[in-house]
Amino acid sequence: MNQPNPLGLPPERRRPSSVFNPKEFKIQALRECPTPVEMQLCDTPEKAVAYWRSHVVNNPYYNPEVETMVVILVNTRRRIKGHHLVATGTVDTILVHPREVFRAAVIIASAALVLAHNHPSGDPTPSDADIKVTRDLIRAGQLIKIEVLDHVIIGQPSPERTRDYCSLREGGYFYS
Repeated sequence: MNQPNPLGLPPERRRPSSVFNPKEFKIQALRECPTPVEMQLCDTPEKAVAYWRSHVVNNPYYNPEVETMVVILVNTRRRIKGHHLVATGTVDTILVHPREVFRAAVIIASAALVLAHNHPSGDPTPSDADIKVTRDLIRAGQLIKIEVLDHVIIGQPSPERTRDYCSLREGGYFYS
């Protein structure tokens, strides 16, 4: 039987095994992250850091020796809906793209998010790349109406610093 050939494919490429078949997807939670009531609201950098230390460091894919970017997803009342490990980098850099950063936020209908990543060196001072990526992600969020509330960089405790994290919003790096 002769099958129609609208794409002009040779006969050996017309088999069903070589045809692309779209998939149906479903979103599934990977694990529960029990959170005390006082930590369910993420409206300050301190609370974002507390959430990170309570849940992100326990993620089986988290490696403190390399930079790791996480988004904390919140609703309109700033209550945490969950988090998503976006990317794992190297000891001093990480590659992130708005597509990956906002994917989980779009899927679970998050109103806003908090960006968080670690600096394995222990120094939470933002790099020029951290500032540029943050501003790019703020603009991307504005386009799709998902607010970037803050970008928190997490370091290690040290006697030289009063805090072991840096909030880019508090540092004045967010545009008004």
